[in-house]
Amino acid sequence: MSKKKAFALRISEETMKAIEKWAADEFRSTNGQLEWIIREALKKANRLPKKGESEESQTD
Repeated sequence: MSKKKAFALRISEETMKAIEKWAADEFRSTNGQLEWIIREALKKANRLPKKGESEESQTD
């Protein structure tokens, strides 16, 4: 499993409430929902690292 990095996120109250509701509807934690949303956006933008490729090498 990959390492996880913690960071602070500032987000509007109404956006957070919408994410919390969406997470509850899909039986995920809020954190899990945010990770899923970000991962899906990265997939759609074709920006996920390839297998065996580090994330740092993608920023070149």
